Amino acid sequence: MNRLIKTAAGQGSFYAAVAVLVTFAAFPFYWMLLTTFKSDADLYNLKSNPYWLNAAPTLEHIRYLFGDTLFLQWVANSMIVGLCVVAITLIVALPAGYSLARISSRGAESLSIGIFLTYLVPPTLLFLPLSRVVSLLGLQDSLWSLVLVYPTFTIPFCTWLFMGFFKSVPREIEEAAIVDGCTVAGAFVKTILPLSLPGILTVIIFAFTLTMQEFVYALTFISSSDEKPVTLGVATDLVRGDIFYWGELMAAALIASVPVAIAYSLFLDRFISGITGGAVK
Repeated sequence: MNRLIKTAAGQGSFYAAVAVLVTFAAFPFYWMLLTTFKSDADLYNLKSNPYWLNAAPTLEHIRYLFGDTLFLQWVANSMIVGLCVVAITLIVALPAGYSLARISSRGAESLSIGIFLTYLVPPTLLFLPLSRVVSLLGLQDSLWSLVLVYPTFTIPFCTWLFMGFFKSVPREIEEAAIVDGCTVAGAFVKTILPLSLPGILTVIIFAFTLTMQEFVYALTFISSSDEKPVTLGVATDLVRGDIFYWGELMAAALIASVPVAIAYSLFLDRFISGITGGAVK
């Protein structure tokens, strides 16, 4: 009897903790959704319940966002920059991470730590020299300035992630492929990359998310509204002096964040699972 009580109490505590964590994680999305459909009269009425709709919901904020702003253009700009940066990151980080994972020396470990440390350098220290580079290349006020700058923080981070994934793949797999007639590059393409596909997908999501949430470089290098990514466009064009378009701000944040959250939920389990553990067997 006591054992059953302890089991029930343990399960109850577990589910209670899960409920608290889910509520904490989901509340920002609930608040954005609620604010998106609240009318201005309900939104700014201090006597209204802020956690619920006190008046009929409205689509006015969404209409304004899509009709009177360049929101779709900002989203398209972010997609273009994100896809280009992800492609550049994969081209550089894949061979770099594989090389560092397979080199057995202290120098490789020190180099990998040094690469990761460059990711930790604050953007506020780097945008001044990078702005000089952008100016010399004539890329001011252009999306291509972000395509040039963003890999400076996505490549170190993704190289570090790739090192972990490639180290989890046993060397015997590629050695067997080489014995069967593959070159080192062929063994990498035919054996390592397929086994590391969950890691590659995760790195793609991480790199794309890093570009989507970046603000300092975009604010420094972009000034034209039609060239802004979504993070900069929403923050600058929907905040005018001391006037905050809260409904439109929350609608933009919700639309931009939900796809990323869904992508994370789809691929996070593949990132954790480590399916290459039994590859040799």
